Amino acid sequence: MLLPYLDANEIEAGCDEAGRGCLAGAVFAAAVILPKDFEHPLLNDSKQLTEKQRMLLRPIIENQATAWAVGIVTPKEIDEINILNASFLAMHRALDQLKTRPTSILVDGNRFKSYQNIAHHCIVKGDSKYLSIAAASVLAKTYRDDYMAKIGIEFPAFDWAQNKGYPTKKHRAIIAKEGANKYHRQSFRLLPVQEEKSD
Repeated sequence: MLLPYLDANEIEAGCDEAGRGCLAGAVFAAAVILPKDFEHPLLNDSKQLTEKQRMLLRPIIENQATAWAVGIVTPKEIDEINILNASFLAMHRALDQLKTRPTSILVDGNRFKSYQNIAHHCIVKGDSKYLSIAAASVLAKTYRDDYMAKIGIEFPAFDWAQNKGYPTKKHRAIIAKEGANKYHRQSFRLLPVQEEKSD
């Protein structure tokens, strides 16, 4: 069972990102502050949920959260600052938009860049431990999936509504055939090494 908070005396914002390992598309992050008594039997790490379950949870989280927001970092920005910094920036952009200022930030993972001198706690597999991080994972994932489906209409050969831009064999085969497009992260290894052009 997921925990409602790390410290009952703090206003905690859970943060998580989606799309870090993808070859294409923006990276999304969400920040969510939940009421201390929030509970929902379905809420879990978004990777453990079906797409239907995530879409069912999204409006529940949005309606019941004290505050929530989603931050986005574009493929061009990812290429300029690298994916790790882009993940931090997406979380910062989400935190920037919160209507309530948190006093503590719970981050999924083991690294984070300090935000406005607010205490933060990096929690490995935090999305399967704390409700606020799980809620953030659901929002980040569903908003990114919607975005990938939308940009996929522009480049139907890539089937982004289904594979969401992950480095599958099929995705790489389509890149080899069609070439990369404006949504691909040029700083990523888009093709297997033997097909890659040298720097």
